[in-house]
Amino acid sequence: MAGLGIRLEAGDRMILNGAGVHFLTGAQIRLINRADFLFGRQIMRPEEANTPARRIYYALQNAYVGTAEERVTALTEAKWYVTTFIQETTSESARTLLADALRVATEGNFYRALKIARRIIRHEDAVLKEISKTSDFSDEAREP
Repeated sequence: MAGLGIRLEAGDRMILNGAGVHFLTGAQIRLINRADFLFGRQIMRPEEANTPARRIYYALQNAYVGTAEERVTALTEAKWYVTTFIQETTSESARTLLADALRVATEGNFYRALKIARRIIRHEDAVLKEISKTSDFSDEAREP
């Protein structure tokens, strides 16, 4: 039987066509039809959307797995977050990634947009880590 096989462990979570699924026991499933799904670390919870890049990912996630009405709202939200991020960043590579994510999301390829958004999160994490190092060094330099 053709399809996509996925093995999930007890405690894993999945979003399948907008429905949240929590696996109480381990399972092996096979999706034989087209479905919009995320599982495991691909799923971002609302409280994890605490930085600009993570807010973009979360909005794109909601556009991907939400209803048609939720998709419109989430895509509008993602566009706003992307536009704001583009205006605020000095990184040309981040601007390019953001524009690509928005373009493919607008074309309806939300899964690909999420993959790009994960790259933006990694970029943001690296920048924030570097800023943190610089701030820590500056604080140490000010101490007697």
